Amino acid sequence: MLTVAIASSDSGSSSHLLTCLQQTGLVKSVQQWTMPGWKLPEGELMPDVMILDLNREPEAFFALGASARKIRPTIKLVACAPTNPPSHQVMLEAMRSGVQDFVPKPVTTDALKEVLLRFPGEGDTKAQPFLERLIVVMGSKGGVGTTTVAVNLGVQLSTFARKRVALLDFARPLGNVHLFLDLQPKFNLRDASESVDRLDSRFFAGLLTHHATKLEVLGGATHPEEWQAISIPNLERVVNVAQSAYDMVLVDMGSQLSSDWAQILRMARMVLIVSEANVPSLWTLQRRLLALSGMGIEPTRARVIINRWHKGDEEVLKSIQKEISRPVFACLPNDFRKASQAINLGTPLMENHNNTLSNQYRQIAAQLVGMDAGPIVKKSFFSFSSKR
Repeated sequence: MLTVAIASSDSGSSSHLLTCLQQTGLVKSVQQWTMPGWKLPEGELMPDVMILDLNREPEAFFALGASARKIRPTIKLVACAPTNPPSHQVMLEAMRSGVQDFVPKPVTTDALKEVLLRFPGEGDTKAQPFLERLIVVMGSKGGVGTTTVAVNLGVQLSTFARKRVALLDFARPLGNVHLFLDLQPKFNLRDASESVDRLDSRFFAGLLTHHATKLEVLGGATHPEEWQAISIPNLERVVNVAQSAYDMVLVDMGSQLSSDWAQILRMARMVLIVSEANVPSLWTLQRRLLALSGMGIEPTRARVIINRWHKGDEEVLKSIQKEISRPVFACLPNDFRKASQAINLGTPLMENHNNTLSNQYRQIAAQLVGMDAGPIVKKSFFSFSSKR
């Protein structure tokens, strides 16, 4: 992912550029430098890319860019021109200072993304940012406990792994994440989708609802008809902004799966598919894995979690692994009473019980972040595969 600096004399234009950059999904951090008179940092602190937000007097911007190239010769300079095409004189001065590309105003996310991907070597970066922070949780079918898994995994990542975690409720037709955490969101994914033109990390944080465990939640749809106003491409940008602001981003997709969601799924570092050890769930699981493969999701990124697992399911589990030609990532033991009580109280399992089930969520969280989960109750077939 890229580090970027915006050199601008207009705070409004700088904020718009910040929004567009974070929505590309290609940037790790963005600095905003106020012109004129900004003092450049030392060599190692220089960004990968500098955006020159030109005004009617571009000389100071080009001088800053030329100085930046002396400190870090590999820096990429992009100029945002108030006129399209720029004047001959502006083009000449830009070339002398080392500007490599122009983006006309008003700047769009797509135009910036196209330029960032045009730089030599950035083809490899195209996929890398998405593989770092996004984890999608989906069910092989409805009723297998997808939201339970997403919520409790998010809580463990926040509390045990101490990561800044955003949980986005994309389930259709209605989102239930807030009910599992006893929250009352003021905003939801429709607000995020409709505000995409000004959605940067700061604005996005204001749409989230804070839980006591420090998990941050973007509420789902509360009425099925809300989906008529929600754009999937806009949700892709929402995910990009979330990745720019949080250590980890979880998406609860419920049991939906269609080609419309392919791009978001391809952005994911991992797709966790929740199933049960029964015929209907396993039948849809196999077809879901085939569908994901058809969308370009590598088999190593699609992981299976068996929920509500009984000891007597061991033979079934072996046959599952044989049928899908991969190990099951994790098994969550069946504890209906405790799980049901936690859902009805709107509290995560870890807040009520120190038991095998909550320990398994801790194990999964540890695996996702590369941590040692510490001593776990006794080893059993509940343990997930060590293969990554």
